Amino acid sequence: MIQCDVCPQCCSLAENQTGICGMRTLKDGNLVLLPHSKTTGFAVDPIEKKPLYHFHPGSKTLSFGSIGCNFACRFCQNAATAQSHDLSLLTTSATPDDVVRLAKQHHCESVSFTYNEPIISAEYVQEAAAACRNAGLKTVAVSNGFIAEKRRTAFFDAMDAANIDLKSFSAPFYRTYCGGELEPVKDTLRYLSTSHTWLEVTTLLIPSLNDSEQEIGELCAWFAKHLGREVPLHFSAFRPAHKLPDLPQTPPQTLFRARDIAMSFGLRYVYTGNIDDPAGQSTHCPQCHQTVVLRHRHSVEEYEIDEESCCKYCGQSIAGCFEEG
Repeated sequence: MIQCDVCPQCCSLAENQTGICGMRTLKDGNLVLLPHSKTTGFAVDPIEKKPLYHFHPGSKTLSFGSIGCNFACRFCQNAATAQSHDLSLLTTSATPDDVVRLAKQHHCESVSFTYNEPIISAEYVQEAAAACRNAGLKTVAVSNGFIAEKRRTAFFDAMDAANIDLKSFSAPFYRTYCGGELEPVKDTLRYLSTSHTWLEVTTLLIPSLNDSEQEIGELCAWFAKHLGREVPLHFSAFRPAHKLPDLPQTPPQTLFRARDIAMSFGLRYVYTGNIDDPAGQSTHCPQCHQTVVLRHRHSVEEYEIDEESCCKYCGQSIAGCFEEG
């Protein structure tokens, strides 16, 4: 038996046995990744779809991923791949050179490791990210943040930006609905908030499970204290999926309320997602309150941030990476 050291699940594997993620196995006494350099496919997305609102707004990113996850979220919004262990879904070559070539071909400024959990393929993701950076491309991880401490620095140092899913602010929720633990995710968020990797956070609000005013308030209080007021927070609407098909979709009013709560704790950049809400999806200057990035869904329609990442109306600095926006 050998213990996998990539994430806090710490799976102990016998020969030919795979871990919880379905992508790491023991072969001839060595931990290996199955399979290497394959993907379920590529897509060209606006960076806002990740969602990243303060990382080169309006730019294009090449999105791709694999299968499997180190969580087993009952509400998974991408279960067809993230909760699958079916290797036959991996039909497209994704060597680091392939990734770079496609990103350049489609005029993307960045490459996003997404669709499933990139942490479970850490070695490959870091190799591909290095090739991207060597080619002048930015790198993005869309992740649950559930990574072992010893792996955290190398993995996220390979990324220029990350959006971390903070599933809830309840440890029992993480155990019951995700099959994981909250504290390692909080550790990752604290680490990223002081690193050179641009950080944004997403919380999917699920009716009756993690959308109470008390929990949202506790989350926002911790967020303001440990991550700071400048880190963008996205509240996203749940849509019935996977093992929770009978729960209702999140009402827009729940997201509006959550945004108000977050801003009452001093968070400067709070957004709504999965609903039609231009006001809640646009960036506003925290000083003069003018709209500096007007968005409609995932499209940037107006851009009022200068070359020094400041509001063009009053000169207030806007947190983020805008120099190539």
